[in-house]
Amino acid sequence: MTDRLEELEGFLAILDTGGFTAAARRLGRSGPALTRGLQALEARLGARLLERTTRSVHPTEAGLRLAAEAREVLAHYRAALSGKEDQPEGLLRITAPVIFGGRHIAPLLAGFLARHPGIRAELTLSDRNLDMIEDGQDVALRIGQVTQASLHTRRVGEVRRVLVASPAYLAAHGEPLTPADLAGHSLIFTASRPVPREWRFRQKGREVVHRFTPRLTVTHVEAGLAIAAAGHGIATALSYQVLEDIARGRFTRLLRDFEPPAMPVQLVWPRGQHLPRRVALFLEETEAELKELPLIR
Repeated sequence: MTDRLEELEGFLAILDTGGFTAAARRLGRSGPALTRGLQALEARLGARLLERTTRSVHPTEAGLRLAAEAREVLAHYRAALSGKEDQPEGLLRITAPVIFGGRHIAPLLAGFLARHPGIRAELTLSDRNLDMIEDGQDVALRIGQVTQASLHTRRVGEVRRVLVASPAYLAAHGEPLTPADLAGHSLIFTASRPVPREWRFRQKGREVVHRFTPRLTVTHVEAGLAIAAAGHGIATALSYQVLEDIARGRFTRLLRDFEPPAMPVQLVWPRGQHLPRRVALFLEETEAELKELPLIR
C-alpha cells in the first residue's frame, strides 16, 4: 500500500512541477524511480496519464480524473496520520453570470461557507467571461459551449433561449405561430454590446434567422422582461430566467416548436493545476446541487 501511495505522490509531483527532474528534487527520489512508478500506475489503470514532450508534460483526460481523486486520497491519508480531521481552508474565487449567479450560485455558496467555516470566498458576477488565469478565478459557471483547451468543464444542466410575452399583450395582438409571424409584432431586443438585430430559430432541422428592427432595445435582460410583462411586446430570455414567471402565468412561452438547441450549463476550472481541497469540495457539492435545479423545461 505504501508503494502505491508513493506512486500517486510521484504522479502528482510530476504534474505539479511540470517534469520528472523537478518532481524528483521535490520528493528526494531518483528520476528512474519516478518513471517506474508512473509506468506501474499506468499499467494497473490501463490508461496513459501524461503526454510527454522533450520540454514538458501534460495530463490526459484519465490523468486529470486520477489527479483529483489522488489528491483526496493523499489528503485523507495525511490527516489520518496527523490525527486531525482535514479541514479545508483558504480563499475561493468564483465567477458567474449576473442573473444566474445571483439567483443560484449565491445561495449555494452561502450554504457551502456555512458547512466549511475555514473557507472564505469572493463571488464576481459578470456577463463577460473572465480570464480564469489572469483574473485569478478558481471556478466559473458558464452558459454555452466552452472551447478553450486550457479549461476543464463539468456539465450540470442546460438552458434554452425562449420567447415570451404577457397574456395581456397576446390578447391584444394575437400569438405568433411561426417565426415569420413576428413581423407584425412589437419586439424587445436585449444586447449589452453592438450585435446584429436578429433572433435564431430551428425549423425543419435547419437554422432560421429572423432579422428585424426592434421596437425597443435594452442593455439588460431584466429590463426587457419587465417591459414585456407590462404588455408592451415580445422578449427573449434564457429559460431559467423566466421559468417561474411562466409557471405563474405572468408570461406565455411562444414558438416552442421553433426554439434553437439547448445550451449547456457548466462548471469550469483551469486544467493542469493543483486543485486545492476547497475548490474540489466546491465543485463536488455545487455540481450535485445545481443538477437538482429545474434549469430547463
